[in-house]
Amino acid sequence: MNLGEIFTSSAIAINWTETGSNRIPYLGEGLFPAKKKMGLNLSWIKGYKGSPVSLMPSNFDAKPTLRDRIGVTKIDSEMAFFREAMVIKEKDEQEIMNVQDSNSPYAAEVLNRIFDDTNTLIDGALVVPERMRMQLLSSQGSPQITITANNLTYSYNYDPKGEFSANNYLALTGTNKWSDLANSNPMEDIRTIQDKVEEKTGVRPSVAIMSRKTFNYLLKNEKVKSGILAQNITANIFMTGGILKAFMQEQLGISIIIYNKKFKTEDGTTSNFYPDDMCALIPDGFLGSTWFGTTPEERTGMQSGMQVSIVNTGIAIAVLRPNTIPLKTETVASEIVLPSFERMDECFVMKVN
Repeated sequence: MNLGEIFTSSAIAINWTETGSNRIPYLGEGLFPAKKKMGLNLSWIKGYKGSPVSLMPSNFDAKPTLRDRIGVTKIDSEMAFFREAMVIKEKDEQEIMNVQDSNSPYAAEVLNRIFDDTNTLIDGALVVPERMRMQLLSSQGSPQITITANNLTYSYNYDPKGEFSANNYLALTGTNKWSDLANSNPMEDIRTIQDKVEEKTGVRPSVAIMSRKTFNYLLKNEKVKSGILAQNITANIFMTGGILKAFMQEQLGISIIIYNKKFKTEDGTTSNFYPDDMCALIPDGFLGSTWFGTTPEERTGMQSGMQVSIVNTGIAIAVLRPNTIPLKTETVASEIVLPSFERMDECFVMKVN
């Protein structure tokens, strides 16, 4: 059995597609759908929609009045590059070669372990854009992306003029903090923000993103519980997440998404994609795009005959077999990725505690 005939970049892509078919999608994949572009640079247009302005009246046979394009900003960035590899050692290759029967469960066990290694690389590559997307929706002040590891720092500021920080971000203080269960008024906070965003953009936020801890502030809040009790004829009611979500939808037109999915940082620390004590209010629909560029493996690998396959729009998987000692097979996962955030002016971020 020749490992080179079994373990190819195409086989890796097919294996990941099959094993990943039951994977619960990351929240950001639906808010910032994946797109592909050539090269490394990303340019996107951020516009300030606001309410539509009526056309100017005009006389017949007169030149039309020229309208200025309001609040259009072009943002240019060089997208971030990520790459990591795993090695199939000589011992694993020898185990495969020693098993002549391809149906042997022992061979299958070895192959499964090898494919699990490559799936680990792909899963790690998927973590990167989700970290970026959730950072944009939870930054304290201006939307920013910062990832530091391996003696490198990628840092992007999506609000260089501070306009989002001034108009679309709020840090609650004192008794307004949601952890003050007796005095804070989360429903009024949300309603006020909805009104503010709608007044500025014409779009009313209808989705709230928060962690489980933040959701529990609402679940235990005295004013929220009083509002729910006022809607029920029974003197006592057992507060549940379903009741709370239905109440918020009825009263504010807000759908609450509890996002408690976790990942491990480069140093092994477990962290929430969406942090505690933050709340993002967003409109329906896409907020931007997750842009993937062309990695060196994709650009030059295919030209040189290297086995390269693309997974999930922009993750390049390459299988290398250099003719060096020790003999080994190396699997490389790489991506160039950065999200755009065209609708950031229709979003609002709160630090609630």
